Amino acid sequence: MAKQSKRYRALVEKAPGKTPLPLAEAVELLKQFGTTKFEQTVEIHLNMGIDSKQADQIVRGSIVLPHGIGRSLRVVVFAKGDKVAEAAAAGAEEVGGPELAEKIKNGWTDFDVCIASPDMMGIVGPLGRVLGPRGLMPSPRAGTVTPDVGATVKEYKAGKVEFRNDAGGNVHAVVGKLSFDAPKLVDNIRAFLDYIASIKPAAVRGQYIKSVAIAGTMSPSVRVAA
Repeated sequence: MAKQSKRYRALVEKAPGKTPLPLAEAVELLKQFGTTKFEQTVEIHLNMGIDSKQADQIVRGSIVLPHGIGRSLRVVVFAKGDKVAEAAAAGAEEVGGPELAEKIKNGWTDFDVCIASPDMMGIVGPLGRVLGPRGLMPSPRAGTVTPDVGATVKEYKAGKVEFRNDAGGNVHAVVGKLSFDAPKLVDNIRAFLDYIASIKPAAVRGQYIKSVAIAGTMSPSVRVAA
């Protein structure tokens, strides 16, 4: 187990342990943990009452948060024809076809999001072994396989967040920076929780969201009353 710093141990003493706090109080407390020399990212962690082995209980989606996530994502696009200029104009770092696929096949993955128009999936499909394990494979369900590449690029550049439950039935996502004003963090977290609630799989029985916690990159977590 990694040794905790004196700074971290001092912050743990301020944390309420497993006692959930109202969202606004949880955010105010978390902001007190911003004592590092770098800007911490804020993440939300949800323990879900789902069976992750059942395909009809998967919790997956994407959302553009009201105040973004504090950084612009690096986006690459597989497109051809008029959509090449459309994607480039929207801010994509790189747009291409077979040559981009070859570059990625050779190990280049210096990007956060990969988007593809449907007519390019024949080229993108074989990249699954490279992109899949990194969570970068374009998917219709995630909205990254789309004919509207320009609008989708703009959404991700604005801070669109993708998520999918892990094998343990947990959902993790970035919801902003610790330097955000408290009301903006509250707005982002509330928007995320509301969206999660709206996509509850019909097959889920019992308590859907079991627990919610927020944390900075290098800070203790704070439980939130969901």
